[in-house]
Amino acid sequence: MTDIPSLYKLFCTHPTITTDTRHCPEGSIFFALKGASFDGNDFAKAALEQGCAYAVVDKKGLDDDERLIHVADVLKTLQELAAHHRRQLRTPIVQITGTNGKTTTKELTAAVLSRKFNVHFTQGNFNNHIGVPKTLLAMTPQHQVAVVETGANHPGEIAELSKIVDADCGLITNIGVAHIEGFGSIEGVAKTKGELYDYLRQKPGSLIFLHADNPRLAGMAEGLDSYKYGLAGKGYDIEGEVTGCSPFLALKWRRRGGEWHEVQTHLIGAYNCDNALAAAAVGCHFGVNENDITAALADYVPSNNRSELKETGRNSLIIDAYNANPTSMKAALDNFALIPHPHKMMILGEMRELGTVSAEAHQKLAAQAEAMGCEAVWLVGEAFAGCAPSLRHFADVEEVKQQLTEQSVEGRLILIKGSNGTRLFTLPPLL
Repeated sequence: MTDIPSLYKLFCTHPTITTDTRHCPEGSIFFALKGASFDGNDFAKAALEQGCAYAVVDKKGLDDDERLIHVADVLKTLQELAAHHRRQLRTPIVQITGTNGKTTTKELTAAVLSRKFNVHFTQGNFNNHIGVPKTLLAMTPQHQVAVVETGANHPGEIAELSKIVDADCGLITNIGVAHIEGFGSIEGVAKTKGELYDYLRQKPGSLIFLHADNPRLAGMAEGLDSYKYGLAGKGYDIEGEVTGCSPFLALKWRRRGGEWHEVQTHLIGAYNCDNALAAAAVGCHFGVNENDITAALADYVPSNNRSELKETGRNSLIIDAYNANPTSMKAALDNFALIPHPHKMMILGEMRELGTVSAEAHQKLAAQAEAMGCEAVWLVGEAFAGCAPSLRHFADVEEVKQQLTEQSVEGRLILIKGSNGTRLFTLPPLL
């Protein structure tokens, strides 16, 4: 069995990691991970044939090949190698987690820091037990600061990831109702997200960026050094407020006692003000010029089906179809209600992984949607069965597509939001 220091010496000469035989750069190291329906060990030979210099495996009986590195557990080895690499570089890291907004906050924070530093940050939403190690292993000595997103759907996961990341600064965006099937309750969500704070408590010199208007987070943060952000007039380190939202968010922000900075963003949703203030707080702490922070917030354009506004020529679409839970759904509908338009429509997908609270959550969402007075509301997914009979129901996205091919929709402002698994993000070409 190969130990981590020995493997790290190989990694230093072959610093590209892959876990997918469809992407095998010359000289890279293949990690043979296991999935629900595959065993990466079975593809180790193919990875070597396609250009990988080595393959890390944990299956006995494989061909005798000096390029095969045998370990007890490939996933654990990947994580330990990433943790070791992170500690060799000692690059300052900001770790971000939370129920909603963590990816947008990560993107905004990286954009702000990039105005001054060479920044390494999580790509897409690669924020789990595999994505986080791969993110850290892609970090180089040239990177001056890193922003690492961590997600979780069961207790203990943030604790595990925090040990690997060994962040210097932490940021929890919020605590909301999501993945209840795995966490059991909102208290379970809070405990798991709070594992980031727990880790930083035992690390000397650590700092958190605290959304001080959130009483749950404020209580959880007791005893930690904090850089506070929130609504104006409360004496926080960074303060701000929404100045417009029709449909793009406009806001103003400032350091405590400093000059105000006006920002016109490309973000949909007043709820993104908190995410922008979080990024401003991180930027100020790291010494980014305030005008550069403002420019970074203004220039950032969202992607990946998160708070995107898309004009199709027939309709205006607000696409927020990457993820959904009761907290983010309510915020999206509240914001949609504030946007003036004579012909509004909503296509809402069911929320996944809510366990025992699913029925009540979908009933509340349907009631809120029904009361908004939109010209049309389409509910997609079996979880909406029996909710708001006056609204149009579809079993899945394929039924919606069929309806759109039979009868086109034109001249409307349409909110599209649902869990990623409902695949509502496939609808825009038909709208």
